[in-house]
Amino acid sequence: MEGDLEDCLLSKVDLRRQWISQMVEEVQQVVHHLTTEISYQDFRFQAVPYCDTYNENIKVLAPTQFLITVPMRGLAGYREARQQRWRYYSLKGARLPRPLQDPEGLQQWLEVEQFLKSPGQWHEADVNIEGDIVPAKVLQVFRKLVENAIETCHLSGRVRMLMDHLVVRVVVETSAGQVELQLTPSVDIPTAWSKKAQWPSCLKRWPSPETVQCIKSFGFSLLACSSYHWQLSFLRAEQVLLEQLDEDGGCRRKCFQALRQMKEDVWCPGTRPVITSYHLQTVLFWTCEKYPYPKDWQVFTRGFLRLVRKLHKCVSQHFLKHYFVRKSNLLQHASSCELDALAQTLAFFLKDPQISLP
Repeated sequence: MEGDLEDCLLSKVDLRRQWISQMVEEVQQVVHHLTTEISYQDFRFQAVPYCDTYNENIKVLAPTQFLITVPMRGLAGYREARQQRWRYYSLKGARLPRPLQDPEGLQQWLEVEQFLKSPGQWHEADVNIEGDIVPAKVLQVFRKLVENAIETCHLSGRVRMLMDHLVVRVVVETSAGQVELQLTPSVDIPTAWSKKAQWPSCLKRWPSPETVQCIKSFGFSLLACSSYHWQLSFLRAEQVLLEQLDEDGGCRRKCFQALRQMKEDVWCPGTRPVITSYHLQTVLFWTCEKYPYPKDWQVFTRGFLRLVRKLHKCVSQHFLKHYFVRKSNLLQHASSCELDALAQTLAFFLKDPQISLP
């Protein structure tokens, strides 16, 4: 098995990197073009920059499924909400007889008064209800801007809007095939660490205290991808953690790449897989925390199978804790049937770990 897995990494992983790089290159050209036009039309949305190297606004969830975060402009000086209050409004602003459900796990309200600086555009009724910046309203404005930008930029032949009741999704034609993008407005908060992220736990040996301090300095973001509540995101912090995986000379990254390759090619292929690279990344972080020493990551096969076993456990239990906000289950809304089928596939593999890639 060791030799087969090494061959997989030398060939398939490298080919995947080239393929993904080409698609990211073409996608970010389109996204930069669209968001530049959107930013021109509405000050509150910022253009996604074009980058020659890593673009922090593009997250590859699967080979044909990308998350694009579109920064929002004008809000600065964030502070946690000082007091709790009930919300009694509908998305159209009508009064409700009962209060709305409070946010849970990775979600929170966002009040315009939580920012020391908030231009008048953020107080307007197209995004604001009773002092709250409402993600569904933001998405409604953003969707119309995307539709108009596709026409204005003459991209109708390459970019197609998908019908979705809430989030904004488009399909982009690239030379390597179609890529589905979720375009998500994002409020970046680089000056604070969310109180909901009680991380790290006491007495944990991984990552090091220096790395923890570095990671927390990147803050967090709030994504508009639901009706009333904003979703906490730690994409920058997670990327830094990934980049510093093997500072002690281990093989964590290599094991993760093999896990991802097997997931995409054999265990869970498809355009909208039930398990994405983000889930695998979370499995990796939890496993690194459980096995914090360099000696735990010197033998590739052991490290790889350790990750597979952790993935199998999470999929079987339909439970995968978010790494930073530990009260949140990343598999809460995943298809039970798809998770059960994947759990069975992983169980068969663990009985006889043979690599067979298409």
